[in-house]
Amino acid sequence: MLTLKTFEDACEVVKRVTLETKLVYSDYFSAVTGNKVYLKPENMQFTGAYKVRGAYYKMSTLTQEEREKGVITASAGNHAQGVAYAAKCYGAKAVIVMPTTTPLMKVNRTKSYGAEVVLWGDVYDEACAKAYELAQEHNYTFIHPFDDLTVAAGQGTVAMEIFQELPLVDYILVPIGGGGLATGVSTLAKLLNPKIQVIGVEPAGANCMQESLKAGQVVTLPKVNTIADGTAVKTPGAKLFPYIQENLDDIITVTDEELVVAFLDMVENHKMVVENSGLLTVAALKHLDVQDKKVVSILSGGNMDVITMSSVVQQGLIFRDRIFTVSVLLPDKPGELYRVSGVIAQANGNVIKLEHNQFVSTNRNAAVELRITMEAFGTEHKHQIMEALEQEGYQPKLVRTNI
Repeated sequence: MLTLKTFEDACEVVKRVTLETKLVYSDYFSAVTGNKVYLKPENMQFTGAYKVRGAYYKMSTLTQEEREKGVITASAGNHAQGVAYAAKCYGAKAVIVMPTTTPLMKVNRTKSYGAEVVLWGDVYDEACAKAYELAQEHNYTFIHPFDDLTVAAGQGTVAMEIFQELPLVDYILVPIGGGGLATGVSTLAKLLNPKIQVIGVEPAGANCMQESLKAGQVVTLPKVNTIADGTAVKTPGAKLFPYIQENLDDIITVTDEELVVAFLDMVENHKMVVENSGLLTVAALKHLDVQDKKVVSILSGGNMDVITMSSVVQQGLIFRDRIFTVSVLLPDKPGELYRVSGVIAQANGNVIKLEHNQFVSTNRNAAVELRITMEAFGTEHKHQIMEALEQEGYQPKLVRTNI
């Protein structure tokens, strides 16, 4: 049972391995939403995510015999690092099964704590099945990444810290993958203040908890499709589900496009790198239909490799109309390219890429296609550039941007 005493014990234990992640008041998100928004930056933890809390607390409750067997788990990355680090603290062997799609940085960080890493399957659920198989074969002690009440108690210590800093908090937004963090946070929050609203946030392409709540029982999604790899879970925790039913007030889903924009918002306004799963609660702030409330958004992790980061930044600039591509037709004769570039320069656009296609028409003298990729200050500026081209007799058409 998850009691107040359980959470108090967990808080004392996790203090040994957690960094102080003080709430950060966000002027930007407060202005955008009309609420008083605070960020709980668990991306700043030593292992880059909140998962070390549950992993270490679980490790502290194991017997010496269970530790000596070695521990095993499955994880898309953050729980892997938490277990690897906790095992290192206790001198235990750790084997981590991770999906083959796990970002390289998470794999390397897990190995750096001395764990043995096995890459298996495309999603967490496939990696988990392999971990159970290896646990039985080698008699390892299995530590579930979320469907374990002891692990959930460790994760719930996040809520205790929120209340200590902001006792009158009205809303807590918590990301959901399998449900461990949401279970711990919502259960403790309701014990401390039954009137508080705890809202779970899932990727639209991996909303297993939302579908389970609708069905009134745990269901398995046929597939998951999201850039939020840390929450790409098909089946939520069965042991946790009754707690979620009782304590979670609602679930919001957000799209991958919203996560991309949220990444830019965090980098530009708070100078913080937060991974896609950790951004779920940030993207959900705009869906929260309340005003003048104290809202805490839990940033669950910041373990993001530079390749993913680069891709997200590029896509974010495209979504915000900071980068766009137009196609124009023009005669194939000297001076036309100069003329087009002059129009764009006059409108303060910055050309970053040109593609010249002479074979769009059988009559090259009549028309060739020029695709222009350029930078703008945003949507309004993009429209100004388009209008400037139209006024000069061109008929610009927006096309897909590939950079």
